[in-house]
Amino acid sequence: MEIRDVLSTVLLLAAVPFFLAGTLGLLRFPDVFCRLHALTKADNLGLGLIVLGLMLQAPSWHAAAGLLLTWLLVLLAGATVAHLIARKALADGQRPWSRS
Repeated sequence: MEIRDVLSTVLLLAAVPFFLAGTLGLLRFPDVFCRLHALTKADNLGLGLIVLGLMLQAPSWHAAAGLLLTWLLVLLAGATVAHLIARKALADGQRPWSRS
């Protein structure tokens, strides 16, 4: 097994806890704003680790660039959708969770 294969496997396995944390946050946090924060942060980092792991296995620089571009588009789309959901929740009268 090459060092590239080992590093790729480590990056792919490192992504799993971030996806699990994002899912747990989605299920457990008290309001839509906290859930959005947990989901977008954890999933973006998890997807970044997966893309890095797959880029190491890509057959060409062109394929690696395509993976990177896909990740950047997902980041942009995720941020846009999270912003739209948060704006709609505020417009509907939902307020962010507070301890007090």
